[in-house]
Amino acid sequence: MTDSLFHKRLLDHLRTAVLLLDGDLLVRYLNPAAEMLLSISAARLNGMRLPDYFMSDDESRAALERCVRDGHPFTRREARLFAGPGHEITVDYSVSHISEPGQAPTLLIEIQQLDRLLRITREDALIHSHQATRALVRGVAHELKNPLGGIRGAAQLLERALPNAELAEYTKVIIDEADRLRSIADRMLGPRRLPHFTEVNLHECLEHVRQLTLAEHPDGIRIERDYDPSLPEVPADRDQLIQVLLNLTRNAIQAVTEAGTEDGVITLRTRALRQFTIGAQRHRLVARIEIEDNGPGVPELMQEMLFYPMVSGRANGTGLGLSISQSIISQHRGLIECDSQPGRTVFSVLLPMEAAPAEGESAQS
Repeated sequence: MTDSLFHKRLLDHLRTAVLLLDGDLLVRYLNPAAEMLLSISAARLNGMRLPDYFMSDDESRAALERCVRDGHPFTRREARLFAGPGHEITVDYSVSHISEPGQAPTLLIEIQQLDRLLRITREDALIHSHQATRALVRGVAHELKNPLGGIRGAAQLLERALPNAELAEYTKVIIDEADRLRSIADRMLGPRRLPHFTEVNLHECLEHVRQLTLAEHPDGIRIERDYDPSLPEVPADRDQLIQVLLNLTRNAIQAVTEAGTEDGVITLRTRALRQFTIGAQRHRLVARIEIEDNGPGVPELMQEMLFYPMVSGRANGTGLGLSISQSIISQHRGLIECDSQPGRTVFSVLLPMEAAPAEGESAQS
């Protein structure tokens, strides 16, 4: 085997995407990892100029031309590249100048995709943040409930001792407000029972949620379906899962209607993900349920705090719905994510499809 063939086989077996460009920025080689990353075949791209959508900004192309001219290598960290029209990815890439006597200059581009690593890091931070926040909130809620019981009892005793029955109106206000605060504290504590796992048909749950929301909002909202019919049943607590999906769908509808979005559309979508990592745990098969709306989107400053208790983007919201939903899905060993921009907001519920452990063994909050 010649050295050139051996070197080509080495490049073909690398997991790092590798491209070779000539001095005119024409593609002369890309390895299988690069074909997979760019979603294009070597035969189709070989001899062609690097597509404009790949490096759409003038600065990147100018850097490549300087590398050809001056021979200075460079590296870009967390760069946004386009692996096809409309398909943006985050990568680290390095460009090296290769020059052999009597040979035209060649650029070697090494690309490492970061999207999966960044997503795992973000999910891990979200899970740990949620766990720490839940522990703090539960401590506060428990501390609130004790004095509230005393206040309510004292107000009831005071009501009996009042000389004027008309003054009972004020003690009733105290009792009602103490009950309201106690109810909020109970909700802050999250689900009161561990999930009871059974085999659940996700599409049946989504159809149930769809019918409920259409009954509540008969006019002005379209709820479209984009289901993967091959999705198997998933181990979950049906009632708790419906509670989560109903909350997310109602939030989407409220976001669309309150903003006065014309032609409001909610999309319910299901997909299967293979060899997918949730936090630090890798799962063979994961179900992804998406609730998408075409509303104004979640403000950027609020996106990092969406799942914190008492954080709400609506004037009359309690800020507990998303926090409780995250707690329920956490008990299912899953996660809720949000991706939002003006005109498109997607809440994704990720659920492992592996058989759930015995009841009570995996509950996390």
